Amino acid sequence: MATYYDYEYFKREILKLTDIDLNCYKERQMKRRLDTLIRNKGLNGYDKFILAMKDQKDLFDEFLSYMTINVSEFYRNPEQWDFLDKKVVPYLIEKFGKRLKIWSAACSTGDEPYSLVMVLSKHMPLLNISILATDLDKQCLEKAKVGLYTEKSIENVPEEFKRKYFTKVGSAYKISDQIKSRVTFQKHDLLKDSYPVDCHLVVCRNVLIYFTEETKEDLFRRFYKCLAPGGTFFIGSTEQIMDYKEIGYQRMNSFFYQK
Repeated sequence: MATYYDYEYFKREILKLTDIDLNCYKERQMKRRLDTLIRNKGLNGYDKFILAMKDQKDLFDEFLSYMTINVSEFYRNPEQWDFLDKKVVPYLIEKFGKRLKIWSAACSTGDEPYSLVMVLSKHMPLLNISILATDLDKQCLEKAKVGLYTEKSIENVPEEFKRKYFTKVGSAYKISDQIKSRVTFQKHDLLKDSYPVDCHLVVCRNVLIYFTEETKEDLFRRFYKCLAPGGTFFIGSTEQIMDYKEIGYQRMNSFFYQK
């Protein structure tokens, strides 16, 4: 079993290779994922894994994909999307009009921004919808642009949207170009890159739980700054902003916060 000091070495090497600072991630969870990958590759220790990644681009790409959190699905926690549809979107349109600036941060394979487009399509023409979707993982972004999903990942999509916007391809489902064209995907590191400004809606769900408490608080403050006054921040069911009042948020409900 790799020692604590091996992991310290590994973090330094990963920072050099990728500019990703693993100190910002919860160590126990990160090491558990990492140890599983190293074991599956038949390697012995972090140092051997670093050497193998430097030699094998495919292994390096697999590491990046494996270490980022890519569990995603459309309309995850449907009751929260219902609140977004019935309460949040009408409020945003009343306050800002129908040209909303929306950012889906840590968007994984695109399930979330595409869900946003479908919700918004109930309130405005598709041509009015434009969403910026970002993620650290380039492989995820490529998958998102292809737009091919399993039956399980779309099980919470309302039936009307399944019929209208998905086509069965073998055992998978392909999302329509109508929806895809409303989303712009970009690579982005939440910890290092600058944030968009004056956003009306920011969605970042079930990602921050993997960060340390100190990093989470910093990110919550950064999201607050990137919102326009009155803008809304939508977080995941596994998350909460403990000191939201101190930062400046007002709580709409457990998962929606207003600047």
